[in-house]
Amino acid sequence: MTAYPAKAAMGRSVRGQALVASDGFSARYDLDRTAGVFSRPQHALFGRSYVGLVLILDRAKGGVATAWMLHEMAARGMLPAALVFNTVNPIMVQGAALADATMMSGFEVDITRAVADGALVQLDTAVAPAMLRVLG
Repeated sequence: MTAYPAKAAMGRSVRGQALVASDGFSARYDLDRTAGVFSRPQHALFGRSYVGLVLILDRAKGGVATAWMLHEMAARGMLPAALVFNTVNPIMVQGAALADATMMSGFEVDITRAVADGALVQLDTAVAPAMLRVLG
């Protein structure tokens, strides 16, 4: 097992399969929020479902629409299990809080290179520092 401390985390502790790409994330421009898949053809995860997975990406992108879009996705049960970023912006933090989503960011390594796509991961948000653990 490998563990990566995070500088910031919010939400519940989560265990799940990782969906990983060295790409950004915008709830507005990258997703088909009804079908639960990445819909922007230029995105590294195009066509793949994100629902119920631990989404691990390089950075948060987007503006204020992200906050209400994440909330709407949560209301319909279409959220990732958690959002994990190398870097995050205040709008994404606000959106995750509004959606009551688990989120983690700020690692000493590029988390998109440290965690393999499909790996089983656990986000421990209740410990200090918060930890992303790769279980297998």
